[in-house]
Amino acid sequence: MNIILFTNKRGQVWNFELNLLHFGITAVAGLLLLIAAAVYTGTHLADDEFESVAKWQGMVAGQQAEIDEARRNAQADIDALTLRLGTMQAQMLRLNALGERLVDQGDLDKEEFDFDAVPAVGGSAGEVEVQSVPLADFLSMLDTMDSEMVDREQKLSVLESLLLSRSLRERVMPSGKPITEGWLSSKYGKRNDPFTGKQDFHKGLDFAGKKGSEVVTVGDGVVSWAGKRSGYGNLIEINHGNGYSTRYGHNLSHLVKVGDKVKKGQQIALMGSTGRSTGPHVHFEVLQNGKTVNPSKYIGK
Repeated sequence: MNIILFTNKRGQVWNFELNLLHFGITAVAGLLLLIAAAVYTGTHLADDEFESVAKWQGMVAGQQAEIDEARRNAQADIDALTLRLGTMQAQMLRLNALGERLVDQGDLDKEEFDFDAVPAVGGSAGEVEVQSVPLADFLSMLDTMDSEMVDREQKLSVLESLLLSRSLRERVMPSGKPITEGWLSSKYGKRNDPFTGKQDFHKGLDFAGKKGSEVVTVGDGVVSWAGKRSGYGNLIEINHGNGYSTRYGHNLSHLVKVGDKVKKGQQIALMGSTGRSTGPHVHFEVLQNGKTVNPSKYIGK
């Protein structure tokens, strides 16, 4: 194939001979070069994209690891706080139980000292903006509260021991009357003997009443004698400790025996008129370190 080109410049003529086979080969080669260039360029672009994706995936994995670590640390902190709160709740239960015992022992108003009720508090709202408490400050508050609770528990335990000691002393110390019903028929001190008419010294108090009425102990103690004794008839003697003991004479019958532990106000005998007696009554004596003392100052307590 011949191609002739005419130009306006000086009448020049260009003549080209075109070989179709060569043209086809050249075109195909050019097309292949274009395809190769496109593939090469696309491959490099894909590699860059893959690198970017891999980089983002690495960043996401790192952030996820940080989130997991933060979650584990938060859970550990929550577990530690839960353990602390459990310990403090146990301490609070002990304090409440101790407080209730103290209320009973001290004979206090249970409505005023109700450990199951929430303390009444209140007040107007503050003008300062409310802010959250930082974790470090919160843990410090828990430590302070824990120390205060331990200190209160120790002090209340000491107070309970003192109250128990006082209660024990009050229970073993002779106090009150040895009868539940009846009347005072003879005082302590000098009197005319009812059998001889002569002046004599009466070592106790006589409480008269109905035959078979209750005779009760005036304090906690241990029965050291329960039987007959000259002049007393059927006699019970109780040792209260601290050098004190009491005697209950002329009983109709006994309800306790030697070695028995008795409580204040417990019935120990029935009123009678055994021994040197003119009628149903109980002869009541208080002894301190083995010597009789005036029971009048004890029966009024």
